Parts: sequence; C-alpha cells; structure tokens
Amino acid sequence: MNALTLTDQSHLPRAGVKGPGAAAWLKNLGLLVPESGNCWQPLSSGLIARLGQSEYLVEGPQAAALDTTLAPGVYPVLRQDTALYLRGGQLNALLLETCSVDCLALDPVTRPVLLTSMAGVTVTLIPELHQDIPGCYLWCDHTYGTWLSDTLAEVIHALSLSDPR
Repeated sequence: MNALTLTDQSHLPRAGVKGPGAAAWLKNLGLLVPESGNCWQPLSSGLIARLGQSEYLVEGPQAAALDTTLAPGVYPVLRQDTALYLRGGQLNALLLETCSVDCLALDPVTRPVLLTSMAGVTVTLIPELHQDIPGCYLWCDHTYGTWLSDTLAEVIHALSLSDPR
C-alpha cells in the first residue's frame, strides 16, 4: 500500500490526566501505563501515551473512565485536539517534507511519542507499523486542525502525482 490516506479521528473519545498520582490512578483503572516518558501502549480499543514523566493521553473508549472523580495528585488535562491518522508507503516522504521526522530511523517496537512541528503547527506524533505499512497518529490544537488537515491533503496529492506507480 503505497498510497497515503489521511483520516480525521477527532470524533474519538479522548482525555488527559497529569500529576504525581496519575500513573497509579490509571493502573487502578486497569489501564496498561507506559513505563517511561514519551512512549505509548495500545489498549484493547485505542491507546495510552505517556507525555513526559507524569502526563497521559488516553484515546478510545477507555477515555470515558477518566471523566470520573479524580484522586489526590491527579489533575485533568483538557484535550480538544484535532486527531489525524496518516497511513501508507509514502508516509516517510510526507513527514520529511512537512516536519523532518525520519520515521525510518525510529524503531516502532519502542513505541516512541514525539513532540514536533508539522507544516509550522506543533503536533504530538506517534509513528507505528501495522501489517508492514507505516502509519502515524497525530494531534494538534483544534484551532489549527482544519488548516493542517488541508495542508497535509495537498502534500498527499502532490506526492501521489510524483509517484511513478
């Protein structure tokens, strides 16, 4: 699959928490918490990303559990991101053109989480490999979401025109 696809996933439930008690609180909810910062874990349906040492992003149905009363040392983080998913064989070319992240240099087994700039917009980016096809999740401030999505669509179109296949 060489063609790039761009999917808006902003409709998915999303929540965030941070604080010194966040990891233990999430574990008590039955979530598998990444052991180190800037890593992520898949959930049964969705994912959990550890952003730094004590901040977490949960996306998918499990995010609804984070709307409950928080424990001491656990603070909510408002997540109103635009969430996008890119997938296809030309993903690395798109990333090199828009943000200089070389996904081929990253080991998807380590499940890295990156904070970078894409087309001038700050994004949280998670590269992955699914069935040998590269993909990446990305989140940005919702006020830039439409612009970033449109810009990425234009780059995808340009890459499709230059692809000899």
